[in-house]
Amino acid sequence: MRSNSVGSSFGDRLKHERLSRNLSQGELGGELYSASYISLLENAHREPTAEIINQLAEQLQLAPSSVAAWDQAVFPEESECLRLSLCARQSWDTRDYSGAASNATAAARLACANDDAVTWWHMTFLAATSLLRNGEQSEAAANLRKLLGHSLTVESDALALRANQVMASVMLANGQLAEAISHATAAVEIGSGDSPEEFSAYLLALQTLIGALSEAGRLDEAWIHTLVLAEAVTDETPPQMAGEIHWVIGNVAFIRQDTRTGLEHHAKASRLLSPTADLSRWAQFNKATAWVRLRAGVVEPATLQAIERSELAHSVVGATPAETLEVSLLRARWNFLTDDLQGALELLDVIDAQHELLAPHIAGDASLLRGSTLQAMARLDDAYAAFESAHEQFTQAGAHERAAEAQASMAEIRN
Repeated sequence: MRSNSVGSSFGDRLKHERLSRNLSQGELGGELYSASYISLLENAHREPTAEIINQLAEQLQLAPSSVAAWDQAVFPEESECLRLSLCARQSWDTRDYSGAASNATAAARLACANDDAVTWWHMTFLAATSLLRNGEQSEAAANLRKLLGHSLTVESDALALRANQVMASVMLANGQLAEAISHATAAVEIGSGDSPEEFSAYLLALQTLIGALSEAGRLDEAWIHTLVLAEAVTDETPPQMAGEIHWVIGNVAFIRQDTRTGLEHHAKASRLLSPTADLSRWAQFNKATAWVRLRAGVVEPATLQAIERSELAHSVVGATPAETLEVSLLRARWNFLTDDLQGALELLDVIDAQHELLAPHIAGDASLLRGSTLQAMARLDDAYAAFESAHEQFTQAGAHERAAEAQASMAEIRN
């Protein structure tokens, strides 16, 4: 057995490298070694042989000599960096995104001090994705800008794909649609790569591009990309991934007023997506389903069920303040479409008082609905002011077709 006096490196480093590539123990072992054997290696219950080192190096796309060097003792600074890295990933797995961001940031700082650029990159990336999940878009964007300008990213299509994909998600969440489209396009143009991780990042980038184009009102472009996305679904596609693809296709179909196609794809998504697999994504799915159904004017029990599922799931996973307002906006739109104007206005007044928490295009939707509600209540001056706010918010987001919709409503009142 190797000495642990300075720091046992092989098992911890193996686990770190595996997780940084989003590989399961079974995937890392390939056809030669079982998941249980990889677990024994990671927990220091087996010594790595030359054969297993060669297999691991091939799976991790590293030189065998680099993998063999993990069996050497590490300095205290390296050991602490590795410990923080593993803590960050454990926090991520338990959806403790604040803890993941904090530990990953600390690990990245130590990696930088140790001139370990690869670990710095992966930990900075994990910090960025954790901050995004925690609703801290500005901090996430700051980390991603560091990554996008780094030589490792410039020299690697795989890393550039991942960094641009997440930056696109940050920009979309922040309501910066032009920037979201730019980064998502850059990621999609890199292509699907050679690994499952790259293919997954490519599909996420494609979904983000479709979402940003849809929010910007560029529906024909969005639909062209959904056709590309649909081709990615095969019998071997994991159910969760297939469900998310059908979800996106259905969203665009609803917005294009193709209700039949929207219902068809959302029904497939509902069967494939599981709350036990990822409750947070299931909550987002139901929120998005209700959102596009309501925008299409689909007022039926299934729409109300999606609203109620979204409310329940977000209460369980812990919604950010912005997500809480977005879910309230769903209920307000349902009230409006079912002629409960007072109930809709009460919710919209609360949302309006906190509109700065929302991305501009979402705030624009809220203001547009508030204007329509006030107009239906014959409060025309107040309605005009709400439409004016919607116009400003959509313009800020780069959603010019939606801004034109708000302007048309203003003109209707004045005429």
